[in-house]
Amino acid sequence: MPIVTYRLSRPFRYLTSVAARLAGNKKGNVAVTVALSLVPMVLAVGASIDYIRSYNARQSMQSDLDAALIAAVKQIDTEDPTVLKGKIADWFHAQADSGYVLGAVSIDVSNHRITATASGAVPTTLMKIASVNSVAVSVESAVQGPSTSYLNVYVVLDKSPSMLLAATAAGQQTMYDGVGCQFACHTGDQHTVNGVRYADNYTYSVAKNIKLRAGVSVDAVGQVLDLIDKADQNHARIKVGLYSIGDTATEVLAPTSDTSTARKRLTDDSYGLTAATSTTYTYFDVALAALEKKVGAGGDGTSASNPLKLVLLLTDGVQSQREWVTDGVKWSGSRISSPGWYWNKVAPMNPAWCAPIKKQAATIAVLYTEYLPITSDWGYNSTVGATMASADWRKTWGGVMNSAVPTSISRRDYIPYALTDCASSKSLFIGASSSADITAGLSALFKQYLSSVRLTQ
Repeated sequence: MPIVTYRLSRPFRYLTSVAARLAGNKKGNVAVTVALSLVPMVLAVGASIDYIRSYNARQSMQSDLDAALIAAVKQIDTEDPTVLKGKIADWFHAQADSGYVLGAVSIDVSNHRITATASGAVPTTLMKIASVNSVAVSVESAVQGPSTSYLNVYVVLDKSPSMLLAATAAGQQTMYDGVGCQFACHTGDQHTVNGVRYADNYTYSVAKNIKLRAGVSVDAVGQVLDLIDKADQNHARIKVGLYSIGDTATEVLAPTSDTSTARKRLTDDSYGLTAATSTTYTYFDVALAALEKKVGAGGDGTSASNPLKLVLLLTDGVQSQREWVTDGVKWSGSRISSPGWYWNKVAPMNPAWCAPIKKQAATIAVLYTEYLPITSDWGYNSTVGATMASADWRKTWGGVMNSAVPTSISRRDYIPYALTDCASSKSLFIGASSSADITAGLSALFKQYLSSVRLTQ
């Protein structure tokens, strides 16, 4: 029995040993297989990580190059190209990684365009296993700005009676003390003040040297003309036209590169832009439709025959007619017994009336000369001071209110919303209440437009 057991146990141990060796070999094969497959797995993960790093680096380099060119294009008319290239290099290297290199920079002064390239290498991490030590990245950028293109500027002044408001608080008080009204209207009763007879409020304002908002508007346009002279010293690219709006749009001067002629017509009373005249009505629906035809379609600015077009609109934004306030009103002593028939019509202009001009690829910038709240005046309280709900804006003028604004807001307080929607963008709307703000505001809008650029690649 033991002999049998012995003989059987040796083969068993042998087989067990062989099986163990086979088992060991199998495990080795798996390890080898895993080891061999681990290399491409690590490379794949490393490639993904390094790709993301190189992509982020490229995006950062693109942003830095764009920023340098955007800064440079604003000086393309005033700097020598060689000097400007040096500035581009300084601006780029001040922002970019030290390992990035600025490549070729091309400055096309005639077409007011700057192009440039940049390149660099991003060190790898896990891909070093495959002897890939870096990933090359490169970018290209080009910019062109409206300030360096052919441009027609259409300056449009609101000539409604409300623009005859005294421009300062002191002037308003002097007007009120003398003639009982802060506005220097050309219509109305004669006045005798301290024994002197004045034909109307405007005559009194002239005698007292009171500056009116209409006059401040003229000053504001004068500053824009100064900016045009500076931006286009050779008067080769920028033209300016002068227009007024009231019951319609009137062309005082068609777009011209002759800013001296523009200044003469701007300040000459006979051309109707100064405070010496005003319109009786302000019909934006009619006036802006007429202005659309005078402005026409905007171009891309690449030539004098295909200029960019900018409309600078200076207005208080109220659709109005004097009779809408006074007609139909009945009085019982000092109280109104019956309201006016057309009080609802005195309301903010409908920004939809600006849309046809914008659809023609012209840009609209709006300076809002804040409508003065005169809460002591029954006419104001019944019209501009009343609510938007009472105006029934949609039914009266087709207006659609901003959904975030309640209809209980006064018509006066809604004017900025309407004019912001009229402008081509929120950045091209400015509200101004003081004479200084009005004068500076129109220039600020013009500068805002000139400083805007578009990336062309």
